[in-house]
Amino acid sequence: MPTKIHPALIGFTVLVFLFLVGPLVIVFGAAISDTTYLTFPPQGISFRWFENIFAIDAFRRTILTSLQVAFIATFLALLIGIPAAYALNRHRVQLPAWLSTLFVLPVLVPELVLGFSLLKNLAFQFNAPIYLSLVIGHTILILPYVIRVISASLASFDFSIEEAAISLGSPPLKTFFTVLLPNVRSGVIAAFILAFITSINDVSISIFLTGPGLSTLPIQLLAHMEQFFDPTVASVSVLLMVLTVAVMAIVERTLGLTFLAK
Repeated sequence: MPTKIHPALIGFTVLVFLFLVGPLVIVFGAAISDTTYLTFPPQGISFRWFENIFAIDAFRRTILTSLQVAFIATFLALLIGIPAAYALNRHRVQLPAWLSTLFVLPVLVPELVLGFSLLKNLAFQFNAPIYLSLVIGHTILILPYVIRVISASLASFDFSIEEAAISLGSPPLKTFFTVLLPNVRSGVIAAFILAFITSINDVSISIFLTGPGLSTLPIQLLAHMEQFFDPTVASVSVLLMVLTVAVMAIVERTLGLTFLAK
């Protein structure tokens, strides 16, 4: 006999769904409005504000910069995070307990404090280039997420498999790439998605590390809002949402989202 769902539970579920989806609908409606100012519901339908994104040179440059920084920072975070997560799980008894806490400090420290610290040290003390500072800042920001996600996959990995491969003559480095990584592939892919999306949408770190002639898309969006109040702002927001969905769709088509849940 099917269980009857209480109407109050259904109503609460609908309210939560509206709370999550409602802002997205409002942003999309404002993006396709034919007016020269932000409004909802849209007064007429027009996609000219999406064309305006690519007509403005600053947006074109910052979109490219954001993608480059996000890809490079994610690659570096994976390059550091995979061995770190492996060491924390493989040698958890030998390593000090505080070491795992050290890697999550960028998450525990407020991003504004972290951004100001990076500005003081990278830009002022070491006089690092803006692009390099952005890459380093984003790598530090997303590294804890990479380590945590991959560590969750390694927690269920049986390291006796690795030991068996080594005992049969497989070199440790080859064993790492041919035995361990394929078993935690879902965690690596999930870490890549989370890190990339976090990097490309970051504001708190980027606002301290950007400078004249080099900025990221979220910072350029804030600068545009200071001078204009047109639907271009909403169009950029929709573009970021589409980019996020596109990343998820690529994973779905290549590996399947059910694979990531394994």
